[in-house]
Amino acid sequence: MTKKQPHLAGAAALAPLLVLALAACGTQSGNGSGAGDGSTSVRPDVPVTGVHWTVESVTVDGKKTAAPAGAHVRIDPKGQAKGNFGCNHFNARATVEGDTITLSDTGMTEIGCPEPLQGFEDALRSALTGKLKARLTDGELTLTTAGGDRIRLSEQPPAPLVGTKWTVNSLVSGQAATSLPAGTEGKASFVFGKDGSVRGTLGCNQFNAPVTTDGSTMTFGRVTTTRKLCAGPQMELERALLATMTGKVTYRIDHRSLTVTAPDKTGFAAGAQSSTENRTTTAPPTQ
Repeated sequence: MTKKQPHLAGAAALAPLLVLALAACGTQSGNGSGAGDGSTSVRPDVPVTGVHWTVESVTVDGKKTAAPAGAHVRIDPKGQAKGNFGCNHFNARATVEGDTITLSDTGMTEIGCPEPLQGFEDALRSALTGKLKARLTDGELTLTTAGGDRIRLSEQPPAPLVGTKWTVNSLVSGQAATSLPAGTEGKASFVFGKDGSVRGTLGCNQFNAPVTTDGSTMTFGRVTTTRKLCAGPQMELERALLATMTGKVTYRIDHRSLTVTAPDKTGFAAGAQSSTENRTTTAPPTQ
């Protein structure tokens, strides 16, 4: 027995080294995934929870639909998920176990959403329920249902007021949000410039105006617009936006959502353009 003691001592000394080696292999990033394609289900540098995930597209029954601006999901480490389906806001119970995310008990606002927003929202709400397999690849998250439907999301940083393209996605009255006039979804957008201006489109006519910010308030100067004759819903949206862009208003940014409210508590909400999308930048109006 005494002759075997050195051998046992050597094995005991080797065991911690073997554990460390296995741990190093298990935490190595790059091409060490079981799939052999460089992706992992859980990656410490891009956690699933505590991240603002912008919805890029939803694929249901083989049909892929691009997401409208503002659609997003955020999963709280404490077990809550919240976000926007593309029109209505939602919250849900969420659990994360390995590469499986389970969403249940979903509640949502009740804005009446016109097409195509309603169609997208129905597809996303249906897919974003129950057990979902999660896969992370270079800051992109793919959630897959048991039936094979997929939601593609990308990690997005907070959006600054200046330099971001904001797309109007709802009107505001007090604490309630209402849908945009039918047919104007995604039409109104604008960018705040470093030169103290804001310019974009009101849904039909283009506009620009001087603007200053101070804390949570911004003050619009005289708004200049083009003079196109617009359809009824477009004019309705333009009037609502112009009514807000008058004098001093309050604004709030929640990660990638902007809300602008006039003193009478009416206003609009807008979502930041995804950094992975290439959308046409709106030209300033002709003077």
